[in-house]
Amino acid sequence: MRDMLTGSRIRERRQIAGLRQAELARLAGISASYLNLIEHNRRRIGGKLLVDIASALSVEPSVLTQGIEATLVSALREAADDAVGQQAEVDGLEEFAGRFPGWAGVLAQMHRRVVSLERNVEILSDRLTHDPHLAASMHEVLSTAAAIRSTAAILADTEDIEAEWRERFHKNLHQDAERLAGSSKALVTFLDESDSSIDPRGVPLEEVEAFFETRRYSFPELEQGEDVDAVDLSSLNTSAARTVAREVLKMYRDDAIALPLDALRSSLQKGDTDPIALAYRFSVDVATVLRRLAFIPDDVLPQPVGMVLCDASGSVLFIKPIPGFALARHGEVCPLWPLFTALSRPLVPVRKQVVQLGRTPAEFECFAYAWPYAVLGYDQDPVYRSVMLVRSGNEAAGDAPVTQVGPNCRVCPSNACKARREPSILSEGF
Repeated sequence: MRDMLTGSRIRERRQIAGLRQAELARLAGISASYLNLIEHNRRRIGGKLLVDIASALSVEPSVLTQGIEATLVSALREAADDAVGQQAEVDGLEEFAGRFPGWAGVLAQMHRRVVSLERNVEILSDRLTHDPHLAASMHEVLSTAAAIRSTAAILADTEDIEAEWRERFHKNLHQDAERLAGSSKALVTFLDESDSSIDPRGVPLEEVEAFFETRRYSFPELEQGEDVDAVDLSSLNTSAARTVAREVLKMYRDDAIALPLDALRSSLQKGDTDPIALAYRFSVDVATVLRRLAFIPDDVLPQPVGMVLCDASGSVLFIKPIPGFALARHGEVCPLWPLFTALSRPLVPVRKQVVQLGRTPAEFECFAYAWPYAVLGYDQDPVYRSVMLVRSGNEAAGDAPVTQVGPNCRVCPSNACKARREPSILSEGF
């Protein structure tokens, strides 16, 4: 019976970690459909696959395979770590879970619920502030509701209204009500989330990133010199997403032409992994090398790499994640990321060791470079973009400056940071 519940525990831990099925499947080296069968207890799991999934979820394999008490103890320990102003007796967690499994389950469930709600509030708050689609939809709903209220007030407060004007007001009410219904439906559709492997919330770039993830960031047809139209984009739901995808794929194709995969593979196998050295070797700029290293098959590089693109405003244009790396798409991102530092020093390569603060600090080696993306004309400043390559911390890169970054100022524990914009709600000992 315990073996048959392992899939349910994997699903539970994945949801706590905020991972989609496709993300966990990619980290474990299996397909999303097979992981779906495992999570619904339709496939037994053990051996190396169990170890790989546990590693991707940052838990011990025993948490996934042991009985309900071990799972509860782990969940209660997380709740105790997150408690503010309370000191829980963590030494007695096993006894508490064993004697009162019902109450332990209630507490664990409430903690998971709080974590999930906090994540949703943060996402929606960021989007409401920075996502133009959501802001416009909210404005449309509110303005239409105000118009309906104004018209209804006139009809209710005015006794003698000519029949012609009354008819006009009724017509306006009907039209505004239809507009409000349509705007509300569009807003609900935009905010709707599901547990599927693809996020359906309608943000084109996130849809494109999910598409690239399903293709494992590799497009053999473009490596062979074919045009962007050779890539099947039928799985993308909107024309906006397809337009964005074509732009990223065109960048992929141009970089593949400048840095052929076979030649690049040969250099990497010889140990030539420094981006500047590769730029000199292939007579390309550093930005091309950084983008190219992020979009090559997994077996070419010794370890996974992530990438972030942004424009001169700091708006994130594309994210390829790696385990442990978190950079918010919306909201006040930490300005100390090398991605943004490079914008103040165009054409100057930036290399830093970055420690990402949080419950479990993560260390990364980052390479960043800003380049003129478009030249508008004579005597006009070019339009710059910046790219950052991210890989897990490399001890061999000990000479690189170390920079501490946080998710954003409000939840960053580094109170002494000179780049702080507002006080943190956390303490330095978070």
